[in-house]
Amino acid sequence: MNASNQKPPLKEPSANTGFGKPIEILLVEDSPDDACWTMEALKEGRVRNKVNWVEDGVDAMSFLRREGRHSLAQRPDLVLLDLNLPKKNGREVLREIKQDPDLKRIPVVIMTMSDDQKDIDETYDLNANCYVTKPVDLDRFMGVVRRIEDFWLTVVKLPAA
Repeated sequence: MNASNQKPPLKEPSANTGFGKPIEILLVEDSPDDACWTMEALKEGRVRNKVNWVEDGVDAMSFLRREGRHSLAQRPDLVLLDLNLPKKNGREVLREIKQDPDLKRIPVVIMTMSDDQKDIDETYDLNANCYVTKPVDLDRFMGVVRRIEDFWLTVVKLPAA
């Protein structure tokens, strides 16, 4: 077979470098309803992304470090992180991500029910990239997730995975 007939090699998903390219998202959310709503909103968006969901902070760090059952996990291009998690809370996860030289460039969007200024200040002090308060109303919740997608997946240039 000559070079002109060869197919290009398959590439792993990478950071979104242009409109419409899928990226890897890690959703860290202990509420099945909120996780389902978030994944549904992302599925309905313009960009087809791969979303992996974990329900606690320990599992999130295992995923990010590709340990145990997550040994074959793709490195996420973006983390959507709840603050109130079992086993290891979102602040602890954020701190570990931003202190790890291999993970610190991954943008972390805090998505939480809290609108407490102390939580907002603390997470930005821990180098969160964004803080979003989740609305209780389903339609507004879906709209917020779509706006996150529009901004982080079509406007922002993400670092290489």
